[in-house]
Amino acid sequence: MVGAPPGLIRLAAVAAVAAAPQWTLAATPVYVVTGNCRDGQPHGAYELRMPDGTLRVAGAFTRGKRTGTFLFWSSSSVRIALLPYDDDAMSGTVALWYSAAGPTTEPRSKLEAVYANGRLTGGARSWYPDGRPRAEFRYDHGVLAEARAWNAKGAPLPETEARALAARDLAADEQFYNTLEAIVRDNPPQCDVNGRKP
Repeated sequence: MVGAPPGLIRLAAVAAVAAAPQWTLAATPVYVVTGNCRDGQPHGAYELRMPDGTLRVAGAFTRGKRTGTFLFWSSSSVRIALLPYDDDAMSGTVALWYSAAGPTTEPRSKLEAVYANGRLTGGARSWYPDGRPRAEFRYDHGVLAEARAWNAKGAPLPETEARALAARDLAADEQFYNTLEAIVRDNPPQCDVNGRKP
């Protein structure tokens, strides 16, 4: 590419990814990867696009480790997830969104959860698709400390049901994160030892 910095790589890659509940993917999508390399490892800005140019993932690496914010979009260009990283571990406020009804509609928040070094630490809040509160949980180093939840009509759930919901949500959210992370893991910039295109 004319004017591209050294190590900038564009390549089509095939990823076999399990379908996620909120993000419908083709069985074997072809992605165009844009990324830089240093010393044989991904380093710097990273993008993953469909062949038609639709942006699906944007983030950055530092010496092969995810750093900063990774944003994910659906195939219809709706923002669906923000995963923050520090030294390759989720650290910061994770955000998930429901799919928007139309191209000009902002997606509604689904989840906000605070992570530190890959574990839930602090508050986690979720909402129903109509925007009403669904649950509020507080975690202490990955352990559920408090749980409050409401049904779809706004009535509070008993604490035992709220705690059961927290466990189900955690399992579903982690599965979704793993699906998103697999897309990035399976589509890295191609780096050789010298950080150049092989």
